[in-house]
Amino acid sequence: MLKDKLIKYSHENIYPKDTMYPFHMPGHKRNTELLSNDFPYKMDITEIHGFDDLRYLNAEIGETADLAAKLYGSKKAFLLINGSTVGILAGIGAFTKRGDKILFTKSCHRSVFNAADLFGLEPVYLTPGIDEISGVENSTTPEMIENSLMLNPDIKLIVITSPSYEGVISDIKSITEIAHKRDVTVLVDSAHGAHLGFSGFFPESAVETGADVVVMSLHKTLPALTQCSLIHVCSDRADIDEIYRLLFTLQTSSPSYILMASIDYCLRLLDTERERLFKDYELRLSRFYNDIKDLEHLSVIDVKRDNFHKIHPGFYDFDPGKIVIITKNTEYNKNSLADILRNEYKIELEVTHTNFAIAMTSICDKDDGFTRLAKALKEIDGKMR
Repeated sequence: MLKDKLIKYSHENIYPKDTMYPFHMPGHKRNTELLSNDFPYKMDITEIHGFDDLRYLNAEIGETADLAAKLYGSKKAFLLINGSTVGILAGIGAFTKRGDKILFTKSCHRSVFNAADLFGLEPVYLTPGIDEISGVENSTTPEMIENSLMLNPDIKLIVITSPSYEGVISDIKSITEIAHKRDVTVLVDSAHGAHLGFSGFFPESAVETGADVVVMSLHKTLPALTQCSLIHVCSDRADIDEIYRLLFTLQTSSPSYILMASIDYCLRLLDTERERLFKDYELRLSRFYNDIKDLEHLSVIDVKRDNFHKIHPGFYDFDPGKIVIITKNTEYNKNSLADILRNEYKIELEVTHTNFAIAMTSICDKDDGFTRLAKALKEIDGKMR
């Protein structure tokens, strides 16, 4: 794999006599005697002979892209080392031309707004509404899409965020069917959904729903370094050549081999160990949700509860890997719960909101983390009035 090749090259070529001297970028020259071993200088190279090229995908990097497509079931996958942002920009640009209408929610990632501005598109906004119990935005429904297309029959592209930052899933399959009947394409921002589709405990991957293009961040919910992402071409509607062209217009011309090796390592781990890893992950999550089911003041969104859809009627589905702690109607404001967890329990949350806070989890979490969070929430809840 690419990581092993980088390690081998780094050990053989830190210029002992008669080995390759790096008269090429990067400027640190892998000189760990001058610098430090704390950073992976020795593995950081550029597009030199024998290491493939992200622009051409002829060897190791091409194999990684092929593995990504195989694992997720897409027609074609591209590695992204500028995060999902560049995938969203390229995907939107490939499906539209200046002046076209594009449909999305105002709560979407800022890259969608930036794409609309960059490519001169006219936004049409969706308003899913807010879940009364949690304060989290509801799913985007097929009915909303149908109504928007009736009012704006010249919409060219729909961008759906699923799962949302908070873990809310939309009915992409039905949305895509409606869109395709009107010859409208669908791009799914699944930045927070790279872990979906590998276990029946979780909702299906957006790649499986019939969407045309799906963008996902490996680094958000899987073991990959920050900025490591993928874009999946899932239908014949997508112009692969145009996506390819835009990726290498928008993405850095000096891609990090360390990041690409991280993508490769992550995908190979999924290919060989996903059954074991997700089985353990499911068990940890199930124990956690069972441990905190009797909270009296705080609460946690739990998709496995029998009355889940009665409690949260606006959610089509939900990712149990997102632990959303509801503080609405309690004495805790936006920051106080996070401060207590940080200062008293040494737990750092992903984000806090006026009505809720999010703890992000992954297959890399340990039993201790879940046990500590459950204990903390129960103790905090027990002290509330």
